[in-house]
Amino acid sequence: MEENLNIPNIAVLELTVNNHPGVMSHICGLFSRRAYNVEGIVCIPMEGGATSKMWLQVNEESKLEQIIKQVNKLPDVVCVSRHDEGHRVFERVEALV
Repeated sequence: MEENLNIPNIAVLELTVNNHPGVMSHICGLFSRRAYNVEGIVCIPMEGGATSKMWLQVNEESKLEQIIKQVNKLPDVVCVSRHDEGHRVFERVEALV
């Protein structure tokens, strides 16, 4: 069976972050400084607003481990998990496009 090489390998990083002004700017600044591309972002407050969940859709397979290490170093990032097969949070967004 022939593989379709045109399909991008998109992973989703799920971040739990402290929720205060500037957190999104710090995370986006990291991606900008390192020339990492973000395909999509979804962010919602959790736990009464003390923390937020962020899902970052990225197509940077060769740089993904480095991205995770650097995101983990940011002081407001509580935890990071990786979803290699995408995430359901983007399914509805993709259906709208």
